[in-house]
This record gives sequence, structure tokens and C-alpha cells, in this order.
Amino acid sequence: MRPTATGPGGGVVRRKAGAAAAAAAASREWLVVPASGRARVEEAGKHAVMARTGLPARDLRVLDPLLSYPSTILGRERAIVVNLERVKAVITAAEVLLPNSKDPDFARFVRDLQARVLAYSADQAAEFTDMDGESSAIASPFPAPSSSKGHELEMAKRTPNAVGEMTHSSSVPTLTAMKDGSTKVLPFEFRALEVCLESACRSLEEETVTLEKEAYPALDELTSKISTLNLERVRQIKSRLVAISGRVQKVRDELEHLLDDEMDMAEMYLTEKLAREDISETSSRVEVDDHDHDPSQLEEDMDEDYRSEPAGTASNGSFIGYKPNIEELEMLLEAYFVQIDGTLNKLSHVSVLLSLFFSSCYLHHSKYY
Repeated sequence: MRPTATGPGGGVVRRKAGAAAAAAAASREWLVVPASGRARVEEAGKHAVMARTGLPARDLRVLDPLLSYPSTILGRERAIVVNLERVKAVITAAEVLLPNSKDPDFARFVRDLQARVLAYSADQAAEFTDMDGESSAIASPFPAPSSSKGHELEMAKRTPNAVGEMTHSSSVPTLTAMKDGSTKVLPFEFRALEVCLESACRSLEEETVTLEKEAYPALDELTSKISTLNLERVRQIKSRLVAISGRVQKVRDELEHLLDDEMDMAEMYLTEKLAREDISETSSRVEVDDHDHDPSQLEEDMDEDYRSEPAGTASNGSFIGYKPNIEELEMLLEAYFVQIDGTLNKLSHVSVLLSLFFSSCYLHHSKYY
């Protein structure tokens, strides 16, 4: 029988120790990249992140590296959750939270993210886009989970209204050309989302190019000499191709799903939603001040507002029926949809060749052996 602790309060001590251990296990390191681009490492538990971003626990599970989830981009009231290949991020209107990692690809992604979201002054761009790969992360304690929408709006307002050059790895400009010929600076959340899309698509494209470089010489060798060794080599390449194609297809399907759903895209306009809520709250305060000396008039006005409130408008100030102009986000998603679709077409072409050559050569090999 296991010995138990004795003494006054022993059971309470054990329970407190267990609770502390559970809390420690639930906390993890996050790399936080604000609009300034200066990353810092913070340690936080699940509940602190939920309070900071307004996300439910089920959305944070998508980012768990120990769990397998398909490629996902979720637009929520105060945050965007991104799970694309190795890219896992929570994007708000003021900052990006990334589960910290020592993966070299993660370091590359962070440098790209910093370069895209910083204030675009020449000295800052040189600092964060240097090729030395040195980390600019600064360790700091995780702030109290009292981050309000007002703080997010203030940080969003500080985001610069002018944009410098694209980084060397950019495939879509941060200064977006609209269909009417005008240009518009992407809000913070879309610049961050763009880097996530770019990183995932680039990674899959690089894997596809590597596979192509192995597949064509392998087919040449197989056609020149049909052998068990060459057949096995082609079979292994085909197996890898199927796996990569599945991953590319998932990213493509997620982008297609977003492009087909205007409300999902509208939900991702975090900065615009915060601005509208701020205007609504300011307007409400002004109306209350105007009626401070006439409560009966205020009550009548509120009743009138309720009767005239359009369907789809929530009482908490969130305009459910409101749909912003989604053109800029649509153009951003379409650009990467075309890119990932091109990658999938490359893989499909290689797959057809591998299947044809492998089948014919295998039959020929079986005939004589």
C-alpha cells in the first residue's frame, strides 16, 4: 500500500501541488509578433490565450503539434486561426501568436513575418530582414489576460498607413491593387495571413520541385533498364507523391472553401470590426450624455432603436448582417489559390507519368521473371 502524507493540511498540500503541476503542464511558450515587428517570447497557459484572443478551447486545439488536424483557416470575432502545414498561428488585429519552435523553417517564417508587419522604415527593414538569421526575440513575462478590444483597436491604429517595398520572398504585394485601379494598404491581420499562406505554399512547392527532380531521372533509368531496383525506386517516389498531393489538396480545398463563403471572409476583417465597434460605443456614450437630464426621452429612443433594428444585428454591437467589401481579401486568397492549384497540377502530371511507366514496365518485368 502506498504511504500517504500525514500531518495537518497534508491533503490540501497535495491538491495544491497537483493543481500547480497541471497549470505548469498547460502553459507553453509563444512567440508574439506585434505590429512593430519586434518579436518576444512569452509563456502562457491555454486560458490566458483564450482570454487574450477570445478563442474557444476547441480552436486552440487546432494548433496543438501533438494532434493531427487538416489544413484550416478560421475567422472568429477577434482572431484568425491558421493551421497550414507547419504554419500554426493566431492572428489578431494587433499581434500574431505563434507556438514557439526550434525548427529552422519556423525561424525563416518568423523573419518573413517580421519583415512584412513592421513599420517599414529602412532601418527596421534592414534589422529584421538580415540574412544572418539571428533571433530578435526578447524574453518577457506574459501580460495579464486583460487585453481588451480597445487595446487591439489602439494597436491596429498604430499600424502604418504607408507601405515600403515587398520583401524578397513576397509573391503578393502588401499594397494591394484593387479592381477599380486604386491601391489600398492591407490591414495588419491580412499582412500576417499573407505570410502564412506564402510560407505554406512555398514549402509545398519546394517539395514538389524536389520530387520532380528525382522522378524524371528515375523514369529515364527505368525505361533504359527494367530491373527490380529501378521499379522499387519509382514505386517509392510514387508513394511520396501521393502523400504530398494529399497535403496540397487539403490546402487548396481550404482556400476554395473560403473563396466560396463571403461571410467567412467578412469575419476575418478584424481591424474593421474593431473600428465599427469603437464608433458604435462612442455614439452610444454621446447619446447617453445627451439624455442625462431626460431619462424618459432616453427610454423612448431606446425602444424606437429596438423596433427599427434590422434583422441580423446583434444587441452587443456586433453587426452580424454587416458585410465589408471583401475584394482585397478575395484577391489575396485567389493569388495563393492559383499558386497551390498550379502545384497540384504539377503533381498530377508527374503522377500520370509514373503510373503509366510503372505499370507498363512492371508488366514487362513480370513477363520475363
